[in-house]
Amino acid sequence: MTEATYTVEGMTCGHCATSVREEVSELAGVQRVDVDVESGRVTVTSDTPLTTDAVSAAVTEAGYRLVA
Repeated sequence: MTEATYTVEGMTCGHCATSVREEVSELAGVQRVDVDVESGRVTVTSDTPLTTDAVSAAVTEAGYRLVA
């Protein structure tokens, strides 16, 4: 298992967190997604490391932006 934390810009509420969680959870190998709206942090636990591009695409699909 690997764990990576990302910062997402634009989340302001529980609905935002749910949208991001659902999109990122669809990535292959993802086991768990924890979202903290207040800090903008998204922690992803997966079977294998994910590329930042894959996570960024999922976050963008949810309507938000991954901060580099």
